[in-house]
Amino acid sequence: LKVAAVVGAAAYGISQSLFTVEAGHRAIMFNRIGGIQQHVMTEGMHFRVPWFQYPIIYDIRSRPRKISSPTGSKDLQMVNISLRVLSRPDAGNLPTMYRQLGIDYDEKVLPSICN
Repeated sequence: LKVAAVVGAAAYGISQSLFTVEAGHRAIMFNRIGGIQQHVMTEGMHFRVPWFQYPIIYDIRSRPRKISSPTGSKDLQMVNISLRVLSRPDAGNLPTMYRQLGIDYDEKVLPSICN
């Protein structure tokens, strides 16, 4: 019974120590002691220390977003303009983006393009 408990605890610990970054995604690691790490993790299986580190996973594929904005025309009539913007984050700058903008960077940056 003790052996089964030890094996079960070891299996649980190993399963909590591994995480997968899918294709088209990148991850940065948050450490409870040191904060955001500068290393950007690519696709594949990676190791983490449970309860001290957790991954923040970004989708780095191009994503379309539609932004609408009312604006005035030359003859002073209101016109509704819609823009379709394809955007993706720069994988090398993910730690800086997370510190300055957070996980929802596109909600903060893209509306300012149209205004």
